[in-house]
Amino acid sequence: MFDKVKKNGTELLGKTNRIVEGTSIVGDIVSKDDFRLDGELIGNFTSQGKLVIGASGIVKGEIVCNNADIEGVFQGKIKVLEVLNIKATAQIHGEVAIGKLSIEPGANFTATCTMLTHTKEVTLKDGKGTEQKQKEQVASSY
Repeated sequence: MFDKVKKNGTELLGKTNRIVEGTSIVGDIVSKDDFRLDGELIGNFTSQGKLVIGASGIVKGEIVCNNADIEGVFQGKIKVLEVLNIKATAQIHGEVAIGKLSIEPGANFTATCTMLTHTKEVTLKDGKGTEQKQKEQVASSY
């Protein structure tokens, strides 16, 4: 009645990249998929997916992603378009711009916080008189 299709090991793992504890990267990371960082990153991170900074993870730099969970240390600027979850073990220092924010009691949150309220379309004219439409996120500070 139901046909079971066998999947090989790599298909079962999904599409999550991982930097393990004890690994240190100096440079920028760009990923389309989800990412878990338990090591150290000194640089910028950009993803269309979700970033998880584990309890032993340390990031110093700039982050742009759709969703994020932070259990470790982050220092710099972070822009999360949807939801940022800050766990009790997290230490956040810097600038935060987010769609929604969740902070567990016990977290160290020393940052300026900007809520991204909505997206509006902006029409720009280039030097040739041609109109270009861009989406701009409007922010409000708290």
